[in-house]
Amino acid sequence: MAVTPKVSAQISQGFSMIGHTFMHLLVALYLTIVLALETQWGMAYADLIGLWTLGAFLVGGLAPLAGYLGDRWSTPGMMVIFFIGAGMATIACGFADSAVQLIAGLGALGAFAAIYHPVGMSWLVRNSVNRGMALGVFGVFGSIGVAMAGTVAAVLVDSISWQAAFMIPGIICIAIGIALFLCILTGLVHDKRVDRAPQAAASRSDMMRTFFVLSLTVFLGGLIYQGTQVAMPKALSLRLPDLVAEGGILAAGGLFTGIYLISGLLQLVGGWLSDRFALKWVYLWTYILQVPFLFAASALVGLPFVVAALVMVVLNVGALPAENCLLAKYTPERWRGAAFGAKFVLSLGVAPVAVQLVATIQGATGGFFWLFAILGSAAMVIIIGILLLPSDNDKAAPVPVAAE
Repeated sequence: MAVTPKVSAQISQGFSMIGHTFMHLLVALYLTIVLALETQWGMAYADLIGLWTLGAFLVGGLAPLAGYLGDRWSTPGMMVIFFIGAGMATIACGFADSAVQLIAGLGALGAFAAIYHPVGMSWLVRNSVNRGMALGVFGVFGSIGVAMAGTVAAVLVDSISWQAAFMIPGIICIAIGIALFLCILTGLVHDKRVDRAPQAAASRSDMMRTFFVLSLTVFLGGLIYQGTQVAMPKALSLRLPDLVAEGGILAAGGLFTGIYLISGLLQLVGGWLSDRFALKWVYLWTYILQVPFLFAASALVGLPFVVAALVMVVLNVGALPAENCLLAKYTPERWRGAAFGAKFVLSLGVAPVAVQLVATIQGATGGFFWLFAILGSAAMVIIIGILLLPSDNDKAAPVPVAAE
């Protein structure tokens, strides 16, 4: 079935968005399921959350290879492998009956999840005209996945079992992969290699400066995001003990869902700002505003903690459209998948550091005061780094191309 490049691009964007939801949904399921395993397996939270370390490492560690294969082989083909492989790995986690088996299943999930960001984001940028808004919507879909994970896992654990909380989302993910494969076979999805809205190339010196600065800011921003996400379900149960005592895992999962759903929707604001204002300054202000809320979260309890957590997560994910636009702007088209792969080595590769940081601090202190204090300090370093980016007083002007 022949379709126009525009229609193919729209279908590709749809699969890219859905993929972002499922990537974050699948890797975040365990963060709530672990609360049930504390009772089911009789293991401490610090030990159980540590089982995700290998998977978290592979999500970032294999990203450059995934990006390279997407650039050199097939972007939609790699996405099919992502959907089917990640779904199968998640189902395998549901069959685990020991810590070793769960480590293996979570490791496989991390390996297939590594495909998504370098490949899916490059695919989206290539098929988008207004990159800032497209990346904002993209972020919404990712945050929906993170937000849904808490509720989906809690509902399935409470109503069926912790095994079902892995298996049912995995089956749905495989079905989406099969649908994408059929769209490729029938010609509904094209494997195009050029941008719909190409932009003038940046200078080599600006590319190099941006690369080194973003290496720092992406790593520390990833530490903030991953550390906050990993700790949030447990932090909510500790800072709101009465609510969780009454509502159980579902209450903690529901609050987790609400925080990440709201933050995801507000990521559209970050995308809108990125299309209209200098990327450097949009990026900078999200971190300037984030610092006081990270430090406040270290000490607050009850509803004030929920408010602080919401604002700091909103600002953290709100920085992503500007960050990704900066990377796309200062990277040649032919290397974009590899560039996003390198980015996610840092932002997702820091996940095992975050997991161990959370496990160590919670295991040693029983809480998260020092975690949020450390993350607030990291945000202050990011601010200094962003100030070193090239001047970006005007949004990038697109290069004229023929109508589709």
